[in-house]
Amino acid sequence: MAFKIYTKTGDLGQTSLIGGTKVPKSHIRIDAYGTVDELNSYIGLVNDHITDAKTNAILKEIQDRLFTVGSSLACDPDKEPLMKIPDLKEDDIVLLEKEMDAMNEVLPPMKSFVLPGGHPAVSTTHIARCVCRRAERCCVNMHEQEMFVDPLVIKYLNRLSDYLFMLSRYIGHLLNVSEIPWKPRV
Repeated sequence: MAFKIYTKTGDLGQTSLIGGTKVPKSHIRIDAYGTVDELNSYIGLVNDHITDAKTNAILKEIQDRLFTVGSSLACDPDKEPLMKIPDLKEDDIVLLEKEMDAMNEVLPPMKSFVLPGGHPAVSTTHIARCVCRRAERCCVNMHEQEMFVDPLVIKYLNRLSDYLFMLSRYIGHLLNVSEIPWKPRV
């Protein structure tokens, strides 16, 4: 017999964290890991738009890390020490920094702010960057409300949004798409 995806347990607006604790679906923890899930989907879309094998591999690695982030956020922090939840590592952040440094070596210096656009791959990467910033804000909000969030999660999301900005520029470079400079109206 096939496994059914629907359980009907959330029909009244409640859901369970990993560990069994029930919370409303509007809970900030649910919003945080839902936003990370949305980010993961956009990164998959970015990956579908590009053909650079090295970048494809890095994006798959990032998607894996985002499942780790989502697991951390979806877990009841009082019960997490008793469970085998994968952890982020400082090396995950170092990887993003090394990739940004490598992209920066081939990109022209920025002379102005750039507008998202020019190619669907560039625009989609900017959308992923914005969703990443929203996920980071959700996590910071949780921290400010004294809900446990692994500090490495916030640091990773912060660095990932920087990486996605650099990636948007790098993708444009690979595709020979000119950046669209912001020219403020004066």
